Formats: sequence, structure tokens, C-alpha cells
Amino acid sequence: MSDPIHEHDTAAAGLDLVAKAAEPYLRTLDDRLVHDRTRDALLRELEGPLPEKGDGGPAAVERLLRIGTEAGTHSSGPRFFHFVVGGSTPAAMAGDWATSLLDQGGGLWLVSPFATHVETVALGWLKDLFGIPASFGGVLTPSATLAHVTGLAAARHWWAERHGVDVAAQGLAGLPQMPVLSSGLVHASTRKALQILGCGRDTLRTFSRDDAGRVDLAAMEAALTALGGAPAVIVANLGEVNSGDSDPINDLADLAARHGAWLHVDGAFGIFTALSPRTAHLARGIERANSITADGHKWLNVPYESGFSFVQDPEILGKAFGAWGAAYLPSMDDERINYNMLGPESSRRARALPIWATLRAYGREGYREMVERHLDAASHLGALVERSPDFELVAPVQMSVVCFRYRPPGVPEDRLDDLNSALGAALLADGRVYAGTSTYRGMTVFRPTLVNWRTTRADAELLLDVLRELTLR
Repeated sequence: MSDPIHEHDTAAAGLDLVAKAAEPYLRTLDDRLVHDRTRDALLRELEGPLPEKGDGGPAAVERLLRIGTEAGTHSSGPRFFHFVVGGSTPAAMAGDWATSLLDQGGGLWLVSPFATHVETVALGWLKDLFGIPASFGGVLTPSATLAHVTGLAAARHWWAERHGVDVAAQGLAGLPQMPVLSSGLVHASTRKALQILGCGRDTLRTFSRDDAGRVDLAAMEAALTALGGAPAVIVANLGEVNSGDSDPINDLADLAARHGAWLHVDGAFGIFTALSPRTAHLARGIERANSITADGHKWLNVPYESGFSFVQDPEILGKAFGAWGAAYLPSMDDERINYNMLGPESSRRARALPIWATLRAYGREGYREMVERHLDAASHLGALVERSPDFELVAPVQMSVVCFRYRPPGVPEDRLDDLNSALGAALLADGRVYAGTSTYRGMTVFRPTLVNWRTTRADAELLLDVLRELTLR
């Protein structure tokens, strides 16, 4: 096979193969190993020199599906707890297929009014879902990291303006270091965003009152006072990945108001706590932030890549990312929005389609029920750990993260980290439940996070059952 024009009349053949593979794959997803290492040898079949004459679309797709359904990590199943990774709801998955089928450019209104309008509606629904004022501006991004880049680029523009500089046009040269303050709960993606923006990964200062990283408000206020009124950025963290701890957003908003600082909220997955009466207090105050970021491929359960960024002042995104001066690019208004001028990407996939599809399909009530189910399952797992003589809960269960370690009676403290590391490696090798280890308060711990729409109490229970079985080997 050579030029794809020869497949013009059979262009849907590869899609038919995907559709036929989907039913048996999805039907068996609950029972599959999350990762079956015995199938890794299939990866070799992806290799070899670039073919001079191709196999044709159906043959290439058939090979990809055959290998992927066996050797892929089934992270869209109910027992992938290792990272904060959701799956894809049925509607979101179908919406993603539609995205590829329609192949809309999501950056310019002139290219696709459809893609632009879907993004505008989806952003409005997300704001409504989380209790963010409708007046906020927003843009979809590939990830929370790029959402941080977006929100912190807006903060950087605001900060530079207060020094009399248009940083988008003139850059950072001659400006002082932008002060960025946070608690010890801050995620590495925030530092990465500062690195990308040229502000410096290690310029962020943390203020903690304990070894869990909880914020020391008095120390942070003293640091802001020492700046003598110079503009600064405060990063509030909603949902730390090891413990589920959160900063007191309202208190940080008060601090920002007193010192004229910009408040940026990292709500990567914790923003979904706003949906449950049990956890809504954790998200209280996000409506007072200057910028808010979150991930879609976590608790929203839409496919990679998906993030979103909201900014209190809608105009500042255009200042930070627009005004390219390219004559061929059209201007925009409130209806004809060019989202490539509101965020870091120029060429953009129409990633709003799966978000629109899943929110339309399940609505506020469906997502609230899912969040409540995950909160129940996490609380149940935490209670099982607390009742167990050989496991120890090392942080209270506050949302969908359960932080614990294996601590059998009689084992000295200085051996526990190695013991838990070895158990974590054995768990990943086993493949039934994926939940490796992390470090929290200097301890090696498990921190399974339950955010997949398929996950139930039974999946959480299986984690402890498998861990116990592995300790007996």
C-alpha cells in the first residue's frame, strides 16, 4: 500500500476494526490485570524499520489493536490507583472518537465555529459545576501542568504590569524575581510551570507548620509584609496527592486581599470536592481566586489530554497569550472566540467534545453520585486499614486518597521503608491492582487514589486482600 488516496472508498475500515474491538475490550476491563507483564514481549512487534511500502490502514490498525489490548496498561479500568488517573466515561469516550472523526481545529473560530462553541459551553458548565463565577474567563488545556502555565502566565503578566512592563512584549529582563509563596503541599507541576515561564522552578518559597506540609499562615504573612507592598503570587493547593490535604483557601484569599497578591488555586483533582456536601468546605473560597487550574483526565473521567484554567479577569488571558500581530489571524469578540489566543497552544485539538458529551450525559447529579461513591469507597478502605493489625493509616481520609503503609507487629521502624518498597514493587508486578508507593512525611507509603468511574468498594477491598496475599509469599 502506498498513497492513502487508494483507501478513499474504504476509509472507515480501520474505524470498524476499532469499534469491533471496543465491545470485548470494555466488557472484560473489570476483570483484566491492570498490567500483565507476560504480554510485554508483544511490544517488539511494534518495532522494525520504517516500511518502504506500507501494510495499508486496516492491517496497521489491526496490529495496533492486537498489541495494545494485550500489552497496554489498562488504566481505564477500576483498579488503577497508582497515580491520580480516571478513566473515560462511556459518553466521554464516544465524544473523543467523535473528536477524531470530525478533526476540528479548536484554536480559531474561523476554522471551526462548532469547536469554539462547544468549548465555550463546556467551560460554562464546568464553572457552574464547581461554583466558579460565570464572569471568569477560561480555556481548555492538555493537562493541569499546562493549565498552571496558563494561570501563572496570567499572574506573571499582572505582576509585571505592576512593575510597568508588558512582559508578553518585552520579556523578563530587568525585572526582579517574581515572589511565589505556597505551603508544603505544592505539587511539582506548579514548579514546572514556573520553570517553563522563566520564573525559576526553585524560586517558589514554601511555608509549613508541620512535616505534612500544612501552611504556616503567620510565616507567609510575615514574608508578604517583608516585601513592602511589592506584588506577589500565592499558590493554594486543593487536594495533595499523597494525603488529600488542602490549604485553607478562604484564609489564603484573605491574605491575598490584605497584601494585594494574586491567588492561584491548584485544584487538579480536589476541585471535585465542591460537588459533595461532605467535602465542599475544602473548596470553599475558590470563587475568590484570581486563577484556578484543574485536570479533566482525573475525576472528570475524560480521555487524555484534558485540563482547564479559569481566570477572574477574562481580558488578562488575551494579554498574556494573544496580540501576535499576524495579519492572517482574525480578530475575535465574545461570540467568535479564538482560544489559541487565550492559552499556550496555537494548533489545538477540539478537546471540548468529550467534556461536553460527559457533562451532557450525566449532569451535576451523575457526577455528584460518582464523587460520593468514591468518597464512600475511600472511607471504607481507610476504616479497613485502621482495623487491620498489619497496616497503618498515616493520614486521615479526607477525599478519595488513602495514605497507609504495611506495618506488621514486631518490625522495627528502620526496616519499614524497605519493606513497603518491596511490597509496592511486588504489587505492580502482580498486576491485579496498580498502586505503587510514594514518600509522605519521610515514610514510604501507599497512596491509592479512587477517581475512576468504574471503581467500587469491592475494588478497594481487593487492594488489601492482594497486599496481604503478597506478604505471605
